[in-house]
Amino acid sequence: MAEKQLLASVHGIKKIYFAIMDSDTGEVITGANGVSDTGFTYVDGDGQGATSADISALEEKGTKKYANNQVKRIAHGIPAPEVAVVMLDMPRDLMYKLLGYVKSGSGYVPNTGIKPHVAMIIESDTYDGNKAYEAFANGEVIMPALKHGTDNNNQTESDPTLTYDALAPIDDATFVDANGNQSIIGFYNSGDTDFTEEQMFSEVFKGCTTSGTTSSTTSGTTSSTTSGTTPSTTSGTTPSKP
Repeated sequence: MAEKQLLASVHGIKKIYFAIMDSDTGEVITGANGVSDTGFTYVDGDGQGATSADISALEEKGTKKYANNQVKRIAHGIPAPEVAVVMLDMPRDLMYKLLGYVKSGSGYVPNTGIKPHVAMIIESDTYDGNKAYEAFANGEVIMPALKHGTDNNNQTESDPTLTYDALAPIDDATFVDANGNQSIIGFYNSGDTDFTEEQMFSEVFKGCTTSGTTSSTTSGTTSSTTSGTTPSTTSGTTPSKP
């Protein structure tokens, strides 16, 4: 019997996972300096979650090279994907960690030095009942603008709007093809015969720990359930709500 073909179209956003990566080791940072004890998290709570994630500049259009009055070659530049992320709402502490904002007096200020290295996975549903994932193992997050407007008979919301600039993975073994070329993005589908969510997390969020529960961030607090603290251990499914 022929193997069932997976469908490409997706709908909705189930989750956006975040992790802060160590720039030297390429592994997740856990605990107080990371986003959770497991090393990664997603936003899900009362009035919280992801609204949209628009990926652009995924591939660069090639430049045609001519010879003998013919197109003989197409040269491709290096892609530099960006993701425009809009959240309905999210814990401020998590957003500031991803942005690299630091304490100053009784408030916070943008860090003018080095930004945190952030890994991100976007999860959506396919029309054949599977889950699709777009994964970035390294990047920077900025908040390019804030917009305020007066309330009238309707509230004027100003939701967290972030831009994620993807970078090459820190670990040289991440997103590498059969020819040894490294990519800036990885695509996963739960319908692939060799797919497990734990394996995906261990590839994108190197050094993370999962233990059968999913780590999410709600109401500005961070918590996670783990049954072991050894890095790179995956023995369950998704990380738990922080």
